[in-house]
Amino acid sequence: MYEQVVAVNAGIFMLLAMSLNIITGFAGQPNLGHAAFFGIGAYTSALLVAKAKAGFWLALPAAGLVAGLTGMLLGLISVRVREDFLAVTTIGINFVLVAVFQYVPFFGASLGLVVPPATVFGRRLDTGGFLILLLVLNILVYLLCLRVRFSWLGLALGGIRNDEQATASLGYNVNRFKVFAFTIGTFIAGLAGSVYAHFMGFIMSTDFSFPVSVSIMAMAVLGGLGTISGPLLGAAILTLAPEIFRFVADYRMLVYGGLLVLMMRFLPQGLLGENSPLANLLERRRPGPAGRVAPGGGNRG
Repeated sequence: MYEQVVAVNAGIFMLLAMSLNIITGFAGQPNLGHAAFFGIGAYTSALLVAKAKAGFWLALPAAGLVAGLTGMLLGLISVRVREDFLAVTTIGINFVLVAVFQYVPFFGASLGLVVPPATVFGRRLDTGGFLILLLVLNILVYLLCLRVRFSWLGLALGGIRNDEQATASLGYNVNRFKVFAFTIGTFIAGLAGSVYAHFMGFIMSTDFSFPVSVSIMAMAVLGGLGTISGPLLGAAILTLAPEIFRFVADYRMLVYGGLLVLMMRFLPQGLLGENSPLANLLERRRPGPAGRVAPGGGNRG
């Protein structure tokens, strides 16, 4: 049972890491307030089920939709504000939304919000059910990332990430692609928030604070921004690491943080980033077109 709970948490953060990777990894747009959209999805779903008496299966896509529409507004802001200013803007959005959740009685204020359980055909969705749901969602999002990454859309987003002005000079509507990246990424974060709210049964503003945004970013960076599988690997490692280091008791977070700092110092491109040792090893083991082992090289998967 405990292992299943850890697996559910890992599945939720895998969704969040992949969603942030679409915005920051694919499109190169800094977003240090991603937990805000996670929270929007959670509160939207909780309020729809608790106060509007909507079912979980209606609240789930609605949570993604509300978060996505809010993300679209942020995408429109990104057209005017870039790089460091955009990063600061996303941080500010995170703090503002946490304050709203914290002080507005409609959202439960400092007391938090009790979330009704998710049900399927009248039966409460248990931990195993959430695991299956998260497995399906992660597979769908992973396939979406594959589709985006290896298409003309991924090419355009990559161009924006590398050189926005050059991409615009080729005739691409840079603003439209930015808004698209923010909308899709935050939509997925909203879905993750809905699952989180109903799995936990209780949410409060601190669940979606700025440190959570930093954690999500760390997961994507650790695995490798702009890769397909990197955010999944980073989320799995950073979700499981605190549990693995339980044997060092009170020092486990120190060990966990130290390992993360060393990782960022010696492998800033992430575990699966271009020209990383692990990526090169996987590339060398990949069969070539004629059954031969492919030579080493960068890997964006």
